[in-house]
Amino acid sequence: QVRLVESGGGSVQAGGSLRLSCAASEYTVGANYMGWFRQAPGKEREGVAYISTGGAFTVYADSVKGRFTVSQDNAKNTVYLQMNSLKPEDTAIYYCAADPVSFEGTWSNWKYNYWGQGTQVTVSS
Repeated sequence: QVRLVESGGGSVQAGGSLRLSCAASEYTVGANYMGWFRQAPGKEREGVAYISTGGAFTVYADSVKGRFTVSQDNAKNTVYLQMNSLKPEDTAIYYCAADPVSFEGTWSNWKYNYWGQGTQVTVSS
């Protein structure tokens, strides 16, 4: 069965960096779109970024544009989210997702077939 496992979360001070990893099993990274989402306490889940099939292009939420970079390593079957210049408002549980059910509506609202368990990112001021 498909499994997505996030890692790399932790606690950093504002301005710091973290790199999240999403390792896939029984699923080929690059076979379809993959997304990164986050959910802060008391807030709805929001789309952070996605990478298209084969890594052809990437899209970012305005709140992270210029600071976060999504990439993939096909040899490791892993997708990454490099997060720089972190802010306290980036504090959330971060999830990766794979294989959108459909592409209707806004990309940040796409439903995905597979989700990871999440990794906590905490940014202190």
